[in-house]
Amino acid sequence: MLADSEIIAIENKRGEAILNRDLPLFYSFFADEFVATNPYNKVVDKEQIFEIFKKGLAGDVSDFKIEIDKVFFVKEVAIVMGQETLTPRGAALHAGKTIKRRFTNVWIKDEEGWKITARQASVTRDEE
Repeated sequence: MLADSEIIAIENKRGEAILNRDLPLFYSFFADEFVATNPYNKVVDKEQIFEIFKKGLAGDVSDFKIEIDKVFFVKEVAIVMGQETLTPRGAALHAGKTIKRRFTNVWIKDEEGWKITARQASVTRDEE
């Protein structure tokens, strides 16, 4: 389905933005009303996520891979479920470890395109 491939391409661009620490591109994916439960069990909004990324406490990685298990649509909402594998560095929590986490991203299309509106991510494994 064309819409599936569009969402997968956006998810991959989001991953590239994280890996390349392209914060303007990364920020462009977020809806104003974004909310998430982050991998550290905190509920955060868009501004809190951006502050964490600006400080390098998250999003500073030497490796980042996305594996999408399922993309499905409910009316005008795209829901993506999958796994991310990353290696934080610098000041980020778990720097130097390989982290695996499960995620669910909720995307809504507006006049600017698809925007991530909600996210839940949980660490499933970290390795030395």
